[in-house]
Amino acid sequence: MIQINERSMTPIYEQIINQVKELIVKGGLREGDKIPSVRELSGMLLINPNTVAKSYQELERQGVIATARGKGAFVCKPAASPGMERERGEQLREEMKRLIIEARHLGMTKAGFKTWVTDEVERNWGEQDADG
Repeated sequence: MIQINERSMTPIYEQIINQVKELIVKGGLREGDKIPSVRELSGMLLINPNTVAKSYQELERQGVIATARGKGAFVCKPAASPGMERERGEQLREEMKRLIIEARHLGMTKAGFKTWVTDEVERNWGEQDADG
């Protein structure tokens, strides 16, 4: 399910957030699926429960999961509020900018970067959006 890379520069809580979203996008988790409790996931990953709780709080804030008291956390239907959608869109644009700057810093060509992006879009987008 979720794997932590201890050597990654990405904080562990962000790795969890990103991997939960990836599992949803790739169909490993679907709307209504129960996700492991904070205690269960922290035990599986051998990390501090507070780190998992921080990830789950952010996923809930973003509308990715919902917590039902006494029942656990579940994957939500994808529907962000307009304000949240705008905020996340701005964050996404900033992340894209950071990636482009990093690619240029590494000496990558524009064509090479576009190829990478196209390959990743094809690998990760799936059949959800047929308009290309």
